[in-house]
Amino acid sequence: MISTDVVIVGAGPCGIFQVFELGLLGLKAEVIDTIRDAGGQCAELYPDKPIYDIPAVPVCTGEELTQLLLQQIEPFGCGMHLGEEVTVVRRQEDGSFFVETSAGKQFNAKAVVIAAGVGSFQPRPLRAKGIEALAEDAINYRVRNPAQFAGKRLAILGGGDSALDWVIELADIAEHITLVHRRDEYRAMQVSIDKMRELEAAGKVSTIEKAKVTEVSGSGQQISSIVVQPKEGEAVTVDVEALLVFFGLSPKLGPVAEWGLDINRKTINVDTEKFETSEPGIYAVGDINFYPGKKKLILCGFHEAALAAFAIKQRIEPDKKVHVQYTTTSPIMHERLGIDD
Repeated sequence: MISTDVVIVGAGPCGIFQVFELGLLGLKAEVIDTIRDAGGQCAELYPDKPIYDIPAVPVCTGEELTQLLLQQIEPFGCGMHLGEEVTVVRRQEDGSFFVETSAGKQFNAKAVVIAAGVGSFQPRPLRAKGIEALAEDAINYRVRNPAQFAGKRLAILGGGDSALDWVIELADIAEHITLVHRRDEYRAMQVSIDKMRELEAAGKVSTIEKAKVTEVSGSGQQISSIVVQPKEGEAVTVDVEALLVFFGLSPKLGPVAEWGLDINRKTINVDTEKFETSEPGIYAVGDINFYPGKKKLILCGFHEAALAAFAIKQRIEPDKKVHVQYTTTSPIMHERLGIDD
């Protein structure tokens, strides 16, 4: 059993920053996430895409933001339990919480913060004949290392921002890209559509629209071809060496939906003073929460994490007044951050 002040469910930017805000107030945290790497959607879905709206950071990628946040929480010795799902959250007689994960780890915490983004999410999979002969990771639902596609014939499936972003990104290193989309209208930004059309005109990209992939040939890690069936006309076989699929995400609250919270569709209702849910001692920050005027921005999630931290501190130490102290001048803050005055 691991005893801690707070269990944070979710290792995205808001969950990691929650560790920092709690640490400044002298509170310890343990973070749990189903994803195997810290960073949440930010690192999972667009590790290489630029982010421009983080205060004082003119531009950074999702991966860079994650690493900066992890560096920021190093003084607080937070436990990270990745690749595990929270399966049990139960209030105990003394008001604390018993938390258990799918790996059998057990925690005793004085408060719980849900920072699970859109919840437990998985890419929508490709369903086609022949997939059963392929290894689990033979089809790419995300891109971690663009260099692995250098000199290869690629097929990219989808018509949203992710699909077109990677068409544009990989066009200069791939031998050729075939873009397959179920419609002839795209959900991406117009500038991306225009760039894709330029690449198509230059012969670097071929598009097959109003069509879907019905069969994949290959075995193990190796893909050799796909069969594309247009809405009208004969099926086409395309020789490819790699397949990237961007059909979007299927977000699910998962076990969170069973914790007795006030759920608003796929979000959790909170107040705007403490960011506490309908269950005292359980808080929610970031994209998973809802309140009037809610904006799904990382910046807003950081603000919510700060106020939730003060509320949790007051809950844990109800007889003490929680004073605002500034990291610039406070000796206590400097000690907690490991700064030598």
